[in-house]
Formats: sequence, structure tokens, C-alpha cells
Amino acid sequence: MNKGTARIAALRSHARWASTLGVFLALLAAGSASAQQGTPEQRRACTPDVYRLCAGEIPDARAITACLRRQKGSLSPACAAVFEQ
Repeated sequence: MNKGTARIAALRSHARWASTLGVFLALLAAGSASAQQGTPEQRRACTPDVYRLCAGEIPDARAITACLRRQKGSLSPACAAVFEQ
């Protein structure tokens, strides 16, 4: 695989992950199918925790949510605040 092909593959993977994170935050924010997408602040607060604690669950938004709930004691203060809302 040449550098151009690898870069395109990486961008596609990142876009797929970003889309999954948006779905995850939508579920988190409202807890229903009619949920709005999470706010930019919520995404910024929890993205590092998703990578750090639940990377193996990507791209399954429900699994990410469940993982972060299980890891509640390890969440950053900012992400923990998102779950307390």
C-alpha cells in the first residue's frame, strides 16, 4: 500500500469513527431514538475517554455508551459531567 492509499484509508476510518461518535453522543444526550446529536462540548469532553477506555467498542455506539457507563469511575471529570446531565 502506498502512502496515498494509506492516507485515504486512514481518513475513511477517521470519518467512520467520527460518525459513530456522533451517534453515541446522540444516544447519550437524550437516551431515545429521537435524540439530538450531542453538543460539541459533549463530544470534546468524552472523545479522549472513548479512545482511552473504550476503543475496542468502536464503531458500536451502544457498546461505547455501555462501556463508558461501566468505566464511570475512570472517566475524566468533563466526561463524567456529561453522564450526570
